[in-house]
Amino acid sequence: MKKVITYGTFDLLHTGHINILRRAKEYGDYLIVAISSDEFNTIKNKKAYYTFEQRKLILEAIRYVDEVIPEHTWEQKTTDVLNHDIDVFVMGDDWTGKFDFLKEHCEVIYLPRTVGISTTKIKEDLNAASANK
Repeated sequence: MKKVITYGTFDLLHTGHINILRRAKEYGDYLIVAISSDEFNTIKNKKAYYTFEQRKLILEAIRYVDEVIPEHTWEQKTTDVLNHDIDVFVMGDDWTGKFDFLKEHCEVIYLPRTVGISTTKIKEDLNAASANK
């Protein structure tokens, strides 16, 4: 069985998320999604709309996702790759080169992001709409 892993916050689920999950799953038989814990988001100065448990529940309902695990630190990626016998590590291409250190343990693939959509853009659009009321 070929295992794939990807990482992210996966807050305010949108078509870009679904696209990356679908495309990541195409590289293997089993897709693990590591999502930022609430504590890790605090360290990164990020605030998710949904809690970790809510984001986990949403991702577990997506047919491309086989398992959801928490991400607690930037440094855990190597450990995750080794402990879960990962064959392919997948991230969006805005991270190109940042995880090449994993190439000694697995294949590293950077996928193009879906144009025109991001959680940041959704939040900005909602804030703008709210300000114009």
